[in-house]
Amino acid sequence: MKILSSSQIHEVDAYTIAHEPVLSVDLMERASAAFVAKFLSFSFSSSATHIDVYCGSGNNGGDGLAISRILAERGFLVRVFILPSDKQTDDFKINLGRLKEMHAGTAEIHEDPSGALPALKNNGSTIIIDAIFGTGLNRAPEGTAAEWIKHINSQKAVVVAVDIPSGLPCDAPPSADAEVIRALHTLTFGQPKLSFLFADHFKYTGYFHVLDIGLDQEFSNTLASPFIYITSGMAKEMMNPREKFAHKGNFGHALLVAGSRGKMGAAVLAARACLRSGVGLLSIHAPGCGYTVLQSTVPEAMVVPDPDEQIISTPVHPDAYTVLGIGPGIGKDKQTQHVLKLYIQQSSGPMVLDADALNILAENTTWLSFLPAGSILTPHPKEFERLVNKKGGSYDRFVWQREFSVRYGVYLVLKGAHTSVSCPDGNVFFNSSGNPGMAKGGSGDVLTGLITGLLAQGYVPLEASVFGVYLHGLAGDHAARQMSMEGMIASDIVSALPEAFKELSGC
Repeated sequence: MKILSSSQIHEVDAYTIAHEPVLSVDLMERASAAFVAKFLSFSFSSSATHIDVYCGSGNNGGDGLAISRILAERGFLVRVFILPSDKQTDDFKINLGRLKEMHAGTAEIHEDPSGALPALKNNGSTIIIDAIFGTGLNRAPEGTAAEWIKHINSQKAVVVAVDIPSGLPCDAPPSADAEVIRALHTLTFGQPKLSFLFADHFKYTGYFHVLDIGLDQEFSNTLASPFIYITSGMAKEMMNPREKFAHKGNFGHALLVAGSRGKMGAAVLAARACLRSGVGLLSIHAPGCGYTVLQSTVPEAMVVPDPDEQIISTPVHPDAYTVLGIGPGIGKDKQTQHVLKLYIQQSSGPMVLDADALNILAENTTWLSFLPAGSILTPHPKEFERLVNKKGGSYDRFVWQREFSVRYGVYLVLKGAHTSVSCPDGNVFFNSSGNPGMAKGGSGDVLTGLITGLLAQGYVPLEASVFGVYLHGLAGDHAARQMSMEGMIASDIVSALPEAFKELSGC
């Protein structure tokens, strides 16, 4: 699913109106009905005694007016506050007229020219719906609008935003001093907005939900966007089927370089995930102390013990293997650093690098230019900041991530709630699967093994990264349903990979 800019969103609206055809006010009615249907599915809606709806004078405000009318028709006590303005869109005026035509007392309409706002009725059981500004906002709210947003944020109430929290730009972070609605839920139309996908913006968007309102998808697909939201449909299309007469030689031979004394668990997790990816053969280059551990816990794998008992000290020539994954638990000993350098120099195809391999690269940044084209790096935010030697917010990391992939010709998987995969051509894919239960030690090692196994099977680096990230998150969702987000551990993600594969294959 493409993530469109503010101007492209309006293009899709206009195209749908012209070619469905549908009147713009009827499309607004469709969006408002979808909003109300989702709103009523939330448990808090059943305990609400009052709903306050704050409307701007544009089409987002028009949505708010239509939502107010539909909720009032459902029996809710609704108060509507209209931002003073001498400019009102035609659809806003139509919906204001429809609201006023309702029976007296069903909904209160406040059009105070001063913009004054009373306190909540029954504070604690009132829900606020924010429909002040939509995706077309291109500057920070000012004057009365800013005061309204500050007033809403000061209330002890659940806040639900229509399409986008007022004051939050569609495509960028807000300015440091901007007033922005802080919603518990954002019900957005058509597709997620880019600004929803950054951790720093969660305080504004809360949990976002994408509502299908019948916008023209074929036209949307024709619009160019470097940003893509990974969906289950996309993952299903990437999944390679298995032929009847296939054998283990068809699915690659992966080499994992992992582990050191006290960190062999990382190697075990990566190895198990690699095997669950469907790889044909797996060898593990590990220190001597890990030989018995790996032979007993991962019997399907072959172990290539390092001469050193404690660390990775001597490389195995990578030409005998389809792909190399390196990093989980290897530490940063000087000899290990030299091994990583040799692996980079000797590898003829893309590598997968994670954890300590990335920390070593952060201390030896000149090596980055020698990474094989199409290699896949999988840092968490702090590892990435060390890699680029910069600190900033989530949007800053997104900008640096794109620049890094383009500069070095690699795929960078920046892990998080919406793990992003940046590509050498500047495209970025954002993940939609996964849950907070995956925020546990070892989850990243599982992802490393999974992506390494997919790459070994013949998935190109883009597919291995994007499909791997989605599959990893989907397995995490299965694990959370079975074990709970609190109770699940990284091993449960590995165990759930078969269920994730079955879901995507339709079995």
